[in-house]
Amino acid sequence: MARALYIHWPFCIAKCPYCDFNSHVRENVEMDLWREGLLADMRHEAELASDEPLESIFFGGGTPSLMPPELVSALLTEAERLWVFTPDIEITLEANPSSVEASKFADIALAGVNRVSLGLQALDNDTLRFLGRLHDADEGIAALATAQECYKRVSFDLIYARPAQSALEWSKELERALAFGTGHLSLYQLTIEPGTRFATDVRRGEFDPLADDPAADLFAVTAEMTAKAGLPAYEVSNHARPGEESRHNLTYWRYRDYCGIGPGAHGRRGGRATIRHKKPENWLTAIEARRHGINEDRLLGINEQASEALLMGLRLAEGVDLTSLGERLGIAPDLLINNERLNFFSDIGLAWREGETVGVTPEGMPVLNSLLAELVPAALVEV
Repeated sequence: MARALYIHWPFCIAKCPYCDFNSHVRENVEMDLWREGLLADMRHEAELASDEPLESIFFGGGTPSLMPPELVSALLTEAERLWVFTPDIEITLEANPSSVEASKFADIALAGVNRVSLGLQALDNDTLRFLGRLHDADEGIAALATAQECYKRVSFDLIYARPAQSALEWSKELERALAFGTGHLSLYQLTIEPGTRFATDVRRGEFDPLADDPAADLFAVTAEMTAKAGLPAYEVSNHARPGEESRHNLTYWRYRDYCGIGPGAHGRRGGRATIRHKKPENWLTAIEARRHGINEDRLLGINEQASEALLMGLRLAEGVDLTSLGERLGIAPDLLINNERLNFFSDIGLAWREGETVGVTPEGMPVLNSLLAELVPAALVEV
């Protein structure tokens, strides 16, 4: 049942080569129109989802930290009326580390947000320019300091395994990052996705991606340093002090239901996948016509749900309880995993099994995608 809410704000302040919402840059936004649209979208989800209290709310998307605090407050007030909040609800704001956005942190905290996730991505200007970021290092670090003044729980992300990056260079950067004292870090390896500017640059020979073996070395450095600092990996790319894991992201990885509202938002509830209209104008038209912005509402087959649950859950250090998942989906636990391959990978130290719970070891995480392709039965994937 849905115990999490994702609120997608599609607007960006400037075009970014890595943003899926480049066309959604707007100089002016009619806030009254958007307020009523988001509230209508939320009410529609509340009618269909369970009435269990919400455990987490996540404001994400383009540049949600530029939402007026009054709008944030209105959305949270309505969400609490519709669902009720658990006493320790996590309400996260995704933010770019610009001085403009940081200036709103205090007011947004007063509106009810209690956690912020900052997209620092790097701590030096050369790397930030390479990554196409609009902020510089000093601005980002200043935004982090402001966030730590306004929120008890702060996370930020960095990208490593960059071209020609050495283990020594990354260990120094990570040591500096850990010294900021946040309770959560998201540390992602640079990946070259098809259709991105990076893919074009690689094809043109402008840079060479870091090879697999050096990247694996950096992954090992990351795991060792974060664990020593008291922020062990609880997911392949996420590290936290015990108790400061992102509850909202755990909803996804544990394959629990969540409602998504706003342009482009995805959701999962009651075995159905929902996708909102991506283009803001189309979303607004749908809201006016039907009082919700759903573009696609699809019933997921049991095998598809099982595949999704395994592909997400095996990312977690805690692994997947096959008995519990089988009971949820009505599938025998033995059909949820390729036991022959699991035994093989367990023998060589890349996977583990404790009773009916299975998972990937820290040594297996660098090759997680390859393991998933063999551990998840083909009958579940071929839907």
